[in-house]
Amino acid sequence: MAGPAGRLDVVLVCGGRWHDFDYARLRLLEALGRHERARTRVFEDYAMGSAAAGDALAGADLLITYTCDRRPDPNQQRRLVDWVQAGGRWLALHGTNSAIEAPATGAQRLFRTPRDLGPVAEVLGSQFLGHPPIEPYRVDVTRPDHPLVRGIDPFEVTDELYVSELHPPLEVLLHTRWTGPCRGFEEGETTDDEPRPVLYLKRSGAGTVCYFTLGHARGRFDVQDLGVEDLGRQDRGSWVIPAFETVLERCLAWGLYGEQPAPAEAPARA
Repeated sequence: MAGPAGRLDVVLVCGGRWHDFDYARLRLLEALGRHERARTRVFEDYAMGSAAAGDALAGADLLITYTCDRRPDPNQQRRLVDWVQAGGRWLALHGTNSAIEAPATGAQRLFRTPRDLGPVAEVLGSQFLGHPPIEPYRVDVTRPDHPLVRGIDPFEVTDELYVSELHPPLEVLLHTRWTGPCRGFEEGETTDDEPRPVLYLKRSGAGTVCYFTLGHARGRFDVQDLGVEDLGRQDRGSWVIPAFETVLERCLAWGLYGEQPAPAEAPARA
């Protein structure tokens, strides 16, 4: 519910491992800045800064998360689940559904994905298992009649293709396909040709999660803990793809204003 004079309160959680969170944070805040009613508080994890700052979620109209291996503790899990089921709208991006243990030198050789998200995985609709090496792949439109993807043609991205453990029912809007191993991960190998959700809605109680798996970004210095001091490049993934930008803008408008079309103050990205 909007605050005084129609203000819309947004909580953005952006942080974790192995991604360029500065870049993603900037892009998301730029997009939110095109909505003059939106006021955003930014945090790096689900503790949300302090006990007092944690009250931000209680009054939030929209929760946005762009994380990797940010695991809410049991109290935070319960709070997130209760907030969604009470009617909250959560735009979950990219690695929000991940809990990842990196290989230990000389011992564990594969990335593991422990089931540490508790009931949050059910609310999110999925938990990350692995991805094949980053390379171009095609994203298809599952529900061309849905407002979030209407008029979007199939498009190609160079991004992490997520293989996840799903918690249906899901309303899948975009999908891709992958059959084969997720090299470097303990899980995620697929032998079927089932569609892999890329964008979907998951309803829980009175609230809804909109999950968009695209959006990988990595800077030169983001994997130093894996022994690579300088990648020598920046990965911008889907952020440079117009179709991704359009769908992300629509997802933000959905999160801010609900199922109805965005008002005139939220123009489409030029």
